[in-house]
Amino acid sequence: MDDMTLIPEHATTQGTLPRRTFAIISHPDAGKTTLTEKLLLFGGAIHEAGMVKARRERRNTRSDWMAIERQRGISVTSSVMTFTWHDVVFNLLDTPGHQDFSEDTYRTLTAVDAAVMVIDAARGIEAQTLKLFEVCRLRDIPIITFINKIDREGQDPFTLLDEIASTLALDVCPMVWPIGMGGLFRGCWNIAEHRPIGRVSPEGEVFAPVTVPPEQMAEVQDAIELTGAYPAFDETAFRAGHLTPVLFGSALKDYGVVELLAMLSQFAPAPTTQRAEPHPVAASDPSVTGFVFKVQANMDPNHRDRIAFTRICSGRFQRGMKLFHVRAGKTMAIQAPIFFFARDRSLAEEAWPGDIIGIPNHGSLRVGDTLTEGEPLRFTGIPSFAPEILRRIILADPMRAKQLRRALEDLAEEGVAQIFRPMLGADWIVGVVGALQLDVLAARIDTEYKIPIRFEASPYTTARWITSTDPKRLKDFIDANQSTMGLDRDDSPVFLARDTWSLRYAQERAPEIHFSATHETSVA
Repeated sequence: MDDMTLIPEHATTQGTLPRRTFAIISHPDAGKTTLTEKLLLFGGAIHEAGMVKARRERRNTRSDWMAIERQRGISVTSSVMTFTWHDVVFNLLDTPGHQDFSEDTYRTLTAVDAAVMVIDAARGIEAQTLKLFEVCRLRDIPIITFINKIDREGQDPFTLLDEIASTLALDVCPMVWPIGMGGLFRGCWNIAEHRPIGRVSPEGEVFAPVTVPPEQMAEVQDAIELTGAYPAFDETAFRAGHLTPVLFGSALKDYGVVELLAMLSQFAPAPTTQRAEPHPVAASDPSVTGFVFKVQANMDPNHRDRIAFTRICSGRFQRGMKLFHVRAGKTMAIQAPIFFFARDRSLAEEAWPGDIIGIPNHGSLRVGDTLTEGEPLRFTGIPSFAPEILRRIILADPMRAKQLRRALEDLAEEGVAQIFRPMLGADWIVGVVGALQLDVLAARIDTEYKIPIRFEASPYTTARWITSTDPKRLKDFIDANQSTMGLDRDDSPVFLARDTWSLRYAQERAPEIHFSATHETSVA
């Protein structure tokens, strides 16, 4: 466990302090990594800027874990970081920005109560930002907007506000306003408190008081007066996902970071009721419940570990307690749960609703699994999405077919890719959302399982899970379409479409069959 001293000493003894569990979402290069680091710096989880990157580089000199991240300069998995600021515990879930790994981000968003949307002041709303916002909207996740990089040349602030309002169909409420942008940038203005915001240290020391020429300040005051035309901040509308407070800032220069933390602390919802069957689960329920939203193997390549990222939804979890694994129908003892700082860990003696813990296991837990103190609940809304790219896997050494199957099942459980077994034919079909996932899949199978593979085109372009209220009609459809049918890793039937025309034709010919682009694993 590297650098465990960087985890705050109180991380496992913070009792019932308020929790704020949130994700940061953005398009690549909007400054998400820098903002994440500054939040950790101001929260005392790291001690100087650059430590997160430096620690990653140190690990990379010792480990082959996710070599593709180093080669491409991207992040392809979500990570979790816990810190405390002003007696509030923050669980920050950082997500991949690259669109090819959006499924990992979708699943991560099922585990949060709020989100910070980072927008580049020069670029405005980009495609991936819009896509992630739609996921937040589906789950009614409140969003705080942080318009970053205002110390560089960017779009007019009113243009950016209007773009957010029109593109996302959200009310916008400016809370922090830029005093100039680019070469004219002088600082920020706290609209609610009617005061300038200078650059401050994590300890609260003012580095650079705001000094603005009178003529520029007059222009700023005129602009701030015009912001009164936007809706006033309404906590109810914010928490319902109808209004987003907007903060202009510069993560690099430390402007707006404290105000963002204050906004999260004061207005972001505490752990809320989670969707589940047969009934929702309130955070105040006394019994411990939680669900797995992510599985990551080989975070420590020396031990070939397997960690299930688990959101605690209710009750007071304590290390060593026994929880009922609903899908498996058996009880498991949680002996060594962990808190995270990216890939570093600290033993979790206890956890409360909103906390994210890691549960080491040997493949018994997977995405969507529910853990309870006994009641057979099933948390819902953690779907798989229909892949947009389907490829055959060609094994260089046919004698290693069993090992390949194990590798594919392991990585499918993580959500790296989806796997399908055609009803006719022997080759596995792998499905991904983006092409870069194929590179990650091949690299990890080679590095972690020592099995070289390659991909070749498959005759299919997409997949749909099929169901029917009439079991006989479903069986008849499967029997009549053997050449385009497969099974997923749960043996659920999947229609493998050769093109959009064949998918549409099959749907028209079999109206009693439901074709779904999303699928929730049945874990009840």
